[in-house]
Amino acid sequence: MSNKAPVRRLTPGPDRDKLAADLKAKYEGGKSIRALAEETGRSYGGVHRLLEDAKTTFRSRGGAPRRTES
Repeated sequence: MSNKAPVRRLTPGPDRDKLAADLKAKYEGGKSIRALAEETGRSYGGVHRLLEDAKTTFRSRGGAPRRTES
């Protein structure tokens, strides 16, 4: 027996659009894609794809620049 989780596909339509809009709101509120993926039980790529479909403007990668001690 496989330990893989069942595939979670959303067909195009209002359910997918609502999920994408909800994810976009949370992402724009400061949550990371990884946190959203964990919260929804979806893969990073799946969440990223839904955010793209919702026309999300993505943040740049990484955190704040490191400060140098002088």
